Amino acid sequence: MRSHDQWSATPHAQALAKLPLISIEKIGDAAPKPWPKGDRPLTGLRVLDLSRVIAGPVAGRTLAVHGADVLLISGPDLPAIPWLTIDTGRGKLTSFVELKSEQGREVLRDLLARADIFSQGYRPQSIAKLGFSPQDAATINPGIVYVTLSAYGHAGPWAERRGLTSLVQTSTGFNHAEGKAAGVDGPKELPAQMLDHATGYFMAFGAMMAKARQAREGGSWHVRVSLAQTGRWLWNLGRVENGLATED
Repeated sequence: MRSHDQWSATPHAQALAKLPLISIEKIGDAAPKPWPKGDRPLTGLRVLDLSRVIAGPVAGRTLAVHGADVLLISGPDLPAIPWLTIDTGRGKLTSFVELKSEQGREVLRDLLARADIFSQGYRPQSIAKLGFSPQDAATINPGIVYVTLSAYGHAGPWAERRGLTSLVQTSTGFNHAEGKAAGVDGPKELPAQMLDHATGYFMAFGAMMAKARQAREGGSWHVRVSLAQTGRWLWNLGRVENGLATED
């Protein structure tokens, strides 16, 4: 566990400070794909959602709420948290694909070739090792919008670290600050998983903006967000003094 000041002094925090909150980068050439017409903002767009737990699934749920056709893809042997699946799975179709098999990878390649947005939140490089890096996706489907969620961002010495919101909260100062505010000798979790939920909305926003650029300019696009960078943004909004004493 680190305090926010201790975290801010690390080389990784300093590397994150040089990055935007949401990174949107053109990664390949492709003709523009017109935005489909419909009665909702994202009607006609196809989204593959390869994410679990909260942040990535919130992004997929948000895109579905705006009219996109979202297919949640998980592995047949991966554990799930039922109440989270109910919360973040609304508006989605669901399928199971074993990406460790060539047959499963072929299924995903076929789905990817017909998608508009590919959103994934697995540990760094795990999807890439199976043949589904951003560059691979842009080759399979020129014009794709590829969204990557990571714990600690894509620059700095922690760029390859896996993680989830509880670890990021503890390492970046949130749980230290909550414990101090509550008079607890040690870490205290946030009352809600705000890093997860905010990051999910940033993923969806980045996907929409990248798709808008694709429709205007063409190209394949890579959107990158991270829990740690969202945490940096949230921290800089400021803290409420004596917030734990606030009446309901």
